[in-house]
Amino acid sequence: MHIQRIPYVASRAFVAWAGALALLLPAWPLRAAPGLQPRAVAPGVWFVQGEAALGSPANRNFISNAAFVVTGDGVVVIDALGSPAVAEELLQAIRRVTPQPVRQLIVTHYHADHVYGLQVFKAAGVEVVAHRAAREYLGSDAAQRRLEASRQELAPWIGPQTVLVGADRYIDGDTVVELGGERLHVRHAGPAHTPEDLVVFAERAQVLFAGDLVFRGRIPFVGQADSRGWTDALDRLIALKPRLIVPGHGPVSADPVPDLELTRSYLLYLRQRMGEAAAQLEPFDEAYARTDWRAYAHLPLFRAANRINAYNTYLLMEQQGR
Repeated sequence: MHIQRIPYVASRAFVAWAGALALLLPAWPLRAAPGLQPRAVAPGVWFVQGEAALGSPANRNFISNAAFVVTGDGVVVIDALGSPAVAEELLQAIRRVTPQPVRQLIVTHYHADHVYGLQVFKAAGVEVVAHRAAREYLGSDAAQRRLEASRQELAPWIGPQTVLVGADRYIDGDTVVELGGERLHVRHAGPAHTPEDLVVFAERAQVLFAGDLVFRGRIPFVGQADSRGWTDALDRLIALKPRLIVPGHGPVSADPVPDLELTRSYLLYLRQRMGEAAAQLEPFDEAYARTDWRAYAHLPLFRAANRINAYNTYLLMEQQGR
């Protein structure tokens, strides 16, 4: 296993670039985001919880979680939220919690609800860290189409001034971030929910920041995920036996294994039922209609997400031939 240690280093060129970007950013309209109140998870560990909803102008795309760890020499943030306005409020909330500067921000994956706030942290001189697999997405037509659609669907919170921000440092393999006496183990869990999935384990607090490998209390968004890789990644996270999990969506889990297993069981059920249908050349609509969804139908966003999750899994299983 490759371990790369990342100390915090801010170059003069980076600071100058960040200052220039700050001049280009508009003054974001600020108001208190519903639920954007930092909550202590453990000593020095905080998170904010997004709404269990689809992104909309009403919630300003504040539908995912973000977290931060306060150390003796600065703050490390995990994810940047879904719009510059809520990211600015997160940054201000961090400053109310601690006078320590924000040093680094670790991106768990490049889905819109986790990264459209990155430009705010970049302008503040924060070093952005992501897995190198994110480069492919950032350079893709899909990323640009998603941004253009968000500008239409989430205006004015996502607009022409919203930009995709890459990382200052791309990592490969497993990494240890050491800052102010804290050790954060950054592990590549993908390809799973996305190819670039990262999880972060705070060694002292025994808290796992799982990104969108874990959706707690709601139906996961599967999208184009590698669901087999995702279930394998969940097996590895279960083996870690963390004390607490901060999921990508939903409240903090103080009983991590059942929550990990809920996401895992849903993915396995999708693969089983849709895999059987694909193998028997059964049309998707018929397969979906005869599948018993009662174990998951009570979960939030089931109506919004389950059918497309099943359809994408059907296509995946058809492609894989099993």
